[in-house]
Amino acid sequence: MTQPFIHLHEKVAIVTGSSRGIGEAIARVYAGAGAKVVLASRKIEGLEAVAASIRGSGGEAHAIACNTGHLEQIEQLFEKSIAHFGKVDVLVNNAATNPYFGPMQHVDQGAWDKTFDVNVKGYFYTSRALIRHLQSRNAPGAIVNLASVAGQMAMPLQGVYAMTKAAVISMTKTLAMEHGSENIRVNAIAPGLVETKFAAALTMNEEISKMVKDKMALKEFAKPQDIAGLALLLASDQSRFMTGECVVIDGGWTL
Repeated sequence: MTQPFIHLHEKVAIVTGSSRGIGEAIARVYAGAGAKVVLASRKIEGLEAVAASIRGSGGEAHAIACNTGHLEQIEQLFEKSIAHFGKVDVLVNNAATNPYFGPMQHVDQGAWDKTFDVNVKGYFYTSRALIRHLQSRNAPGAIVNLASVAGQMAMPLQGVYAMTKAAVISMTKTLAMEHGSENIRVNAIAPGLVETKFAAALTMNEEISKMVKDKMALKEFAKPQDIAGLALLLASDQSRFMTGECVVIDGGWTL
C-alpha cells in the first residue's frame, strides 16, 4: 500500500499545550499521519486522557507534564521523550498564556513576566533543546511555532500577548536562517480567532465576535482542526523547501 501524500511515518513529535484545543487537534492529526507523539502540558490528567484516546485509535502517544515557562522542565521533557521514543524530530510550540486583558499601560509585572516566560522564553528554550538534539544526531528536523495574527497588527486590549507573538514570528525567521544549512526548518502559523477555551473570552463575546466576523471573508471562526492540517504540512517532508515563513490562517480577517 502506498503511503499517503502527507505523512509523518518514522517521526517523533513533541506538541506542547496538547491537552486541548489546537494542540490536541495537532497531536491527533500527527498520530493519524503515523508520528509517535509526545503530549506536553502543565497538568498530566488532561494529557493522559488524550494519549489514551490516541492509543485507542491505533496511534502512539506518550504524556509528559511540563510547564514550558520553566527551563528545567523543558530539559526534562526532552530527556523523557528521548528515553521513551529514542529521538525527537518535530517540535510544535503551541503552549501559551494570556493572563491580562486591557490597555498595555496598566499591565502589572506579574502578568507581563508570565506572558513572556511562556510565550517567548518557552518557545525559544524548547526550540533550542530540539536543535541541540538534532545537531547531536546530525539529523534534519522541523519546528512549527504557533504565532497569531495579533503579532502582525495593532491589537488593543491584547497588546502584551500580541508583543509575544510578534517576537515568535521574529524568532522563527532568525532560527530558520541560522539553522537552514543543517536542514532544520522553522516555520510559524498565525491563526486568527479559533473556537477554543483559550480564546473563549473573545469568541463568546457578542460585540467582539460581530466586529471581527464583519471584517472576515469567511464570516466564521476557525475550529482547531482547521489549524492542524497546516501544522501537518509544515512538519512533513512535503514542505521540505519551506522555512522562515509565517503562514496566516484567519478566514480572511486581515485581508
